[in-house]
Amino acid sequence: MTLQQCYENLGGNYQEVSSRLPSEKFIQKFVLKFLDDKTIELLQSSWEAENYEEAFRAAHTIKGMCQNLSFSLLQESSSQLTEALRGGVTPEAKELYPKVLADFEKTASAIKAYKEGL
Repeated sequence: MTLQQCYENLGGNYQEVSSRLPSEKFIQKFVLKFLDDKTIELLQSSWEAENYEEAFRAAHTIKGMCQNLSFSLLQESSSQLTEALRGGVTPEAKELYPKVLADFEKTASAIKAYKEGL
């Protein structure tokens, strides 16, 4: 699998990220580092503890990482969750949270499949 195919599988925009970052090797480095990031775990533990202020920060961090890497699918859902949590937990946030987890899993699975082919 190529890096471009990985982006297709995770719902990302390879052309956008390649226009912003200097090389495929550079993009690959940060795509693979995404798997080591623990922010999704922070989102989950904060959510379970009903610490929605911390969940907001975690969702915002995920959104930012996804914007930088052009992970469009996860960026969109994490952005929506961030906005829904901006003033505290809302019914909309409760609907969006599982979507973010599903989009994260899709993203992580695509990256893991790419990594296995290296």
